[in-house]
Amino acid sequence: MYFAALLARTEDGWEASDTELDDVETLSDLTDLAREASVDEDTVLVFIEQEDAWFGILRVEGEEDPRIYVSDAAAAARSSYGEILIDELLGGDEDDPADDLDALDLDGTEAGEPDDEYEGTDTDTDTDTPAKAAETVPTGAVGDREILSDLGLSEADLLALESDAMAEIAEALGAAEVLETVR
Repeated sequence: MYFAALLARTEDGWEASDTELDDVETLSDLTDLAREASVDEDTVLVFIEQEDAWFGILRVEGEEDPRIYVSDAAAAARSSYGEILIDELLGGDEDDPADDLDALDLDGTEAGEPDDEYEGTDTDTDTDTPAKAAETVPTGAVGDREILSDLGLSEADLLALESDAMAEIAEALGAAEVLETVR
């Protein structure tokens, strides 16, 4: 179960809104969602939390690149929304030149001919392509650990958060009451 909320900074303080992530498939979608909530290009924080397993923060300010923090990369990588954040942090969206080479037919066979060389080699059980090495995702926090430092939550405090992190963050930002209204 996910909980997602937007906190938008305004002249009068923070405004909170819960948000549906059903249409979010990329980091750009999530960033656009945050920018739509922005008032005068002020700070917008997107919180995503999955049942105390992990939480993520996306911070958007105007047209600047978003800043991202994820509390547990390994746990988040098993989640579709966490994967969006992790891919950006670990460079998963970058094109790997090796992927282009894998797509080329360099084994000397004609298109459509079976490749006898691959018979008996380490292949994925459901396909005839060589098995990919599992991508390793670090355990623990990844991203911008100072994402909330200027708003009142230090790096050490952020790293110490465990359960109900969103409520503790909102308390430190002075936005606990507005977040509670959308929870």
